[in-house]
Amino acid sequence: MNSISNFFHLKENNTSFKTELLAGLTTFVSMSYILFVNPNVLGASGMDKGALFTVTALSSAFTCIVMGLVANYPIASAPTLGLNAFFTYTVCLGMKVKWETALAAVLVASILFIILTIFKVREMIIDAIPANIKYAISAGIGLFIAFIGLQGGKLIQNSDSTLVTIGALNTPTVWITIFGLIVTIFLMIARVPGAIFIGMIVAAIFGVVIGQIPMPTAVVSAVPSIAPTFGQAIFHIGDINTVQMWVIVFTFLLVTFFDTTGTLIGLVQQAGLMKDNKMPRAGEALAADSSGMLVGSVLGTSPVGAFVESSAGIAVGGKTGLTAVWVGIFFLISTIFSPILSVFTTQVTAPALIIVGVLMAENLAHVHWTNLEIAIPCFLIALGMPLTYSISDGLGWGLIVYPISMIAAKKAKQITPMMWILFAVFVIYYIVLNI
Repeated sequence: MNSISNFFHLKENNTSFKTELLAGLTTFVSMSYILFVNPNVLGASGMDKGALFTVTALSSAFTCIVMGLVANYPIASAPTLGLNAFFTYTVCLGMKVKWETALAAVLVASILFIILTIFKVREMIIDAIPANIKYAISAGIGLFIAFIGLQGGKLIQNSDSTLVTIGALNTPTVWITIFGLIVTIFLMIARVPGAIFIGMIVAAIFGVVIGQIPMPTAVVSAVPSIAPTFGQAIFHIGDINTVQMWVIVFTFLLVTFFDTTGTLIGLVQQAGLMKDNKMPRAGEALAADSSGMLVGSVLGTSPVGAFVESSAGIAVGGKTGLTAVWVGIFFLISTIFSPILSVFTTQVTAPALIIVGVLMAENLAHVHWTNLEIAIPCFLIALGMPLTYSISDGLGWGLIVYPISMIAAKKAKQITPMMWILFAVFVIYYIVLNI
């Protein structure tokens, strides 16, 4: 036990083996939905859903464990939402690209991703972003994850007239979220250890009792083979030979690049691990992240990246890589215990995400709101992430406006060359997306 404590520097980070275990379990439960959502989304492209279940678990486990052991950060990764939808509905169904070729595009994008990491491009970007913007990114992710929770818990729903409106309280599953949220709020304010995780357990039990969550029909199940998807990206890499395919490659690269970079900044900020506006061990964290995308593409899934749900484990007290390692272990275990995971529906995990959103929104207090040249780009980032349902799009709004607002404030000399490069990259990014 002491060797584990020393390896992960538990005492120096004011945490314990028990806290890291609970944090890992909380993060895993909060993001376990990806085990079922990813196969459903990618399955629409013609891929084998059974193989996708196993591949999702394995690619997530690999990246989490590498992140924990190499970078010592409590950040978990898995195939990201949004990019899996882009993979299926835009590339495969919209552009009529075979899923094997789309996987090859992910593989090529991941190789470019690793090259950018080796040359420390991502590290330079993280260091170049001003502190106020970093706080806005963290808060924006908080608002985004709370929005996901409100949506998953059915407390809000889509509306043709107002886009979003309050959910229907006569829907029984909504009460699972409401009950879980009330319990979690009470436990959090009462400072009960593990309040967020306890809230999820209580919500799951409540859902079973009122008959809205079916009891699992089994405890264990066989692990589906990954043979249908494994290695297809390598076998079809020669298909990346058209302008259209290279546009797809760079879209995968850009969205993953800024999504995961923004997520890493926000989570490290939330955990209180930023030092002098810099992210310690950034190179190691980025290497773990990019290698996970490479392994995921070979196994057979859309891009793997840091998950905002890691904030749930950080809120419970996770501060080291031991949290991420535990998440990876739980993903491996999940391959045989999938029937039990069905109890943790989106209504059960929604309260945790909403409360985490509250905790992360605290970072807005550190933004200099009286300086309009700072306030406007920060506001656009924080608001843009939930409204566009994309970390990279929200980040783009702010990083495009930032140089303009600084010039207006006659502070052009404070704009670093990297911020100008990011301005240009996002302008090009939006033009390409809208062609």
